[in-house]
Amino acid sequence: MVRGWGQVDLDTSVVVDRNGSIYLPQVGNISVAGVRYHALQGHLKNAIGKVFRNFELNVTLGKLRSIQVFVVGQAKRPGAYTVSSLSTLINTLFASGGPSAKGSLRHIQVKRNGKAVTELDMYDFLLKGDKSHDIPLQPGDVIYIPPVEQLVAIAGSVNNPAIYELKKGTNTLADLIEMSGGLSTVAEGDKVRIDRIDSRKMRKVDEFALSGAGLERPLKDGDVVHVHSISGQFSNAVTLRGNVASPGRYPWKEGMRVSDLIPNMDALIVPEYWAGQNKPFRFGAGGESKSEQGKSEQGKSEQSKLRTRIKHSQNEINWDYALVERLKKDEMSTALLPFNLGKAIGGKDAENNLLLQPGDVVTIFSQEDIQVPSAKQSVYVRLEGEFNHAGVYKALPGETLRQLVARVGGLTPQAYLFGSELTREATRQMQQKRLDEIVDRLEIEVQRTAGRTAAAALSKEDADTTRAQAVSQAALVDKMRQVKATGRIVMEMPEQNPQLKDLPDIVLEDGDRLYVPAPASTVSVMGTVYNQNAFLYRRGLSVSDYLGKAGGPTRDGEEGDVYLVRADGVVFSNRQGGSMFGGFGFGSFGGREAMPGDTIVVPEKLERLNLTKEFKDWTQIFYQFAIGIASLKTIGVF
Repeated sequence: MVRGWGQVDLDTSVVVDRNGSIYLPQVGNISVAGVRYHALQGHLKNAIGKVFRNFELNVTLGKLRSIQVFVVGQAKRPGAYTVSSLSTLINTLFASGGPSAKGSLRHIQVKRNGKAVTELDMYDFLLKGDKSHDIPLQPGDVIYIPPVEQLVAIAGSVNNPAIYELKKGTNTLADLIEMSGGLSTVAEGDKVRIDRIDSRKMRKVDEFALSGAGLERPLKDGDVVHVHSISGQFSNAVTLRGNVASPGRYPWKEGMRVSDLIPNMDALIVPEYWAGQNKPFRFGAGGESKSEQGKSEQGKSEQSKLRTRIKHSQNEINWDYALVERLKKDEMSTALLPFNLGKAIGGKDAENNLLLQPGDVVTIFSQEDIQVPSAKQSVYVRLEGEFNHAGVYKALPGETLRQLVARVGGLTPQAYLFGSELTREATRQMQQKRLDEIVDRLEIEVQRTAGRTAAAALSKEDADTTRAQAVSQAALVDKMRQVKATGRIVMEMPEQNPQLKDLPDIVLEDGDRLYVPAPASTVSVMGTVYNQNAFLYRRGLSVSDYLGKAGGPTRDGEEGDVYLVRADGVVFSNRQGGSMFGGFGFGSFGGREAMPGDTIVVPEKLERLNLTKEFKDWTQIFYQFAIGIASLKTIGVF
């Protein structure tokens, strides 16, 4: 819509014809092809200003006219397309999906009235942003995408390795490298390799310099160009790796030795050490459950684990063995040159302070990488409870538990050695492995028993009962998997007044923990009794006496399988001590004197638990692994 006032009086709607022109009365034809909308009003004003003066003009855009064009040939989606009258060749190519995998990107034609009016090279547009051959389309135009004719590939150290289409005519290696974005930073600039199909008969390989005449070599259909990368070798560097502060490559200098690469001890402190040292911790009172005697039980928080676990923030260095790896090019083999790190640092020992060569790799090991003799290993032991100086101590080579306790100040007068607890990581791992194996066997037995019982069911009620039993047994097995071994080592201390000299002469291992509680004041009775409770310790009272205080076993209690867990971890069972029931106090087991901190357990009858015979001896399953009483309560053994 064109409106004018002043010397010219216009109020008319005009249509752009197929030649890209409009007609205005009193002015004539004005070409508007290629004029953008924001410039259209100024364009028309200039044209009208050649005829009239002193006027104003307002131009608005009405409805855009649609035109129909055709996309044919090797197009991804060939067909007729209805597009805006302002659409161009490139717009329509994008709308139609462009060429297919077999279509040419370099010779796209627009045919009008049977004649090609333009040919577009999409590489110019995609790689250079040049759209000078993009033209507006007219109704009935045909976009023809011919088949691709010549393809070459370039691989290796170029910025955009890919398959490229050659344009008709001569295409050189320089043209291909330019299309691929040029050589990468690590490209070897001396030579290039071309795999070529020779006269459709055989393949051959050619290699030539990547300069001068080499760049002007013409390419052929099917060529594959390989641009080599430079070698990964550093010509003037040595590499330091392993348990060091700053692993990496360092410049080599004539006469360089190991002590130049590792000048002092600070170069052996790994960054993780300082990260651990600088990390703040707040130790509160919560997060750890303890038994009556203060013994740590399962379910500890991460914070409480930190309290009770010895953790090395700095790996111990293997001072006796470090290594230089050297490539012997004349033999194409690697030579390993071991040296004593402790003697090499500071340059004190020329024999171990090896002379380095370019390309050498120096590796520093920790004691975790290569285990050193036990006499040279660092052993940290945690002493907790009733010690005059409780804490974490580094044991001397070959030092025993008794010797360490005596060396650090001994025990307080309140120490209850009979209830002490020694735990060891290696023992815990062994116990846990055996416990897992037992639970696996129990699970298999439960499944087999459930299958046999289900097959023998004679009625729906029997089948329902069998299923319920199987579910109950499977749930108990799942709970058993939650139980974790403690790694406790039973020391079998004297029951009456044990002393420091009674501690075993066991050689200490890294991570050992000895906990000595204060004297306990109770004896616990747990399981299927009428009154589960902790009773005040009275000297001379026996197992039967405490069972009597708890009311004795209920009708569901397995009287024949009662057992006593001593405070020192030793277990005694009624099966060991002969008959005791038919009245408490009969038999050697029932008459055994209970000690402070002991626990008496009455398990449930086997029939009520609906378990197989494999479950019967809980003592064998659990207490051979030093499982705590709280763990047995967790899984519902009693």
